[in-house]
Amino acid sequence: MTLPFPARPFPVIDFHTHTIQSDGELAPAELARRAAVKGYRVLGISDHVDQSNLQTALEAALTASRELSGIIGLTILAGVELTHVPPVQIAAMVVKARALGADFVIVHGESPVEPVAPGTNLAAVEAGADILAHPGLITEMEVKAAARKGMFLEISARGGHCLANGLVASLALTYGARLLINSDAHAPSDILTPELQMAVALGAGLDYQTYTSIMNSAAIWAESLSAQAGLDVD
Repeated sequence: MTLPFPARPFPVIDFHTHTIQSDGELAPAELARRAAVKGYRVLGISDHVDQSNLQTALEAALTASRELSGIIGLTILAGVELTHVPPVQIAAMVVKARALGADFVIVHGESPVEPVAPGTNLAAVEAGADILAHPGLITEMEVKAAARKGMFLEISARGGHCLANGLVASLALTYGARLLINSDAHAPSDILTPELQMAVALGAGLDYQTYTSIMNSAAIWAESLSAQAGLDVD
C-alpha cells in the first residue's frame, strides 16, 4: 500500500473478532498468536451471542483473556457481540453481559447486508452498549444519541458491513461521536495489519489526523478496560 504522504500506522487495536465459540474459524490462542504476529497490541474477542449462549461464549473469552494476556504478545479483552437480539431485549442483555464480567459489550448494528431488526441501532444506544458494530444507514438522531452516551461507532473492515463506512464516519465527525476501526475477523485472512487498519480509516474518508485521534482514543480505552480487569496493555 502506497500513500501520497508520509504516514506511520499504529499497532492494531481491534475490539471485534470471533472464535470457534460462534462462527469464527480459530480457537482463541491461535487467533491471538496470529494477531500478535500481524502487529496487534490489543485483541478484543467478541463472539456472536444471544440468550442461548451468552454465558458460555463469554466464559471462554474471559478464560482466554486472563490466561493468555501478557504471555502471547498482546493484551486480550473479553467482550460479546449481541447479534440479532430483538431490540426490546437488548437493554436487559447488556446488563446481563456486564454482570457476567464482560469487559465490553458490542451490539450487531443494522448492517446493509443482513436482516437486522429495525430499531436495533437506537436500542443499542439507549441501552448504553459500548460499541455499535457496522451500523449501516444510521440516522443523524442515532449518531447524536451515541455521541451523548459516549458510545463508539464502528468503521468496519469486513466486506459488506463496510459499505456504509463513509456515512458513519461523516456523521460521527459532524456530531462528535466516537469511532473505532475494527476487523470483525472470522478467519485468518481477516486479521488486520497496522497498514490495513489505517487504510480502512482513510478509505472511509477520514484523514490521517483523525485516524491518529481514533487510535489514541482506542488505546486510552483499552488501557482503562485492562486496568479494570487487572491486565497490563503490552
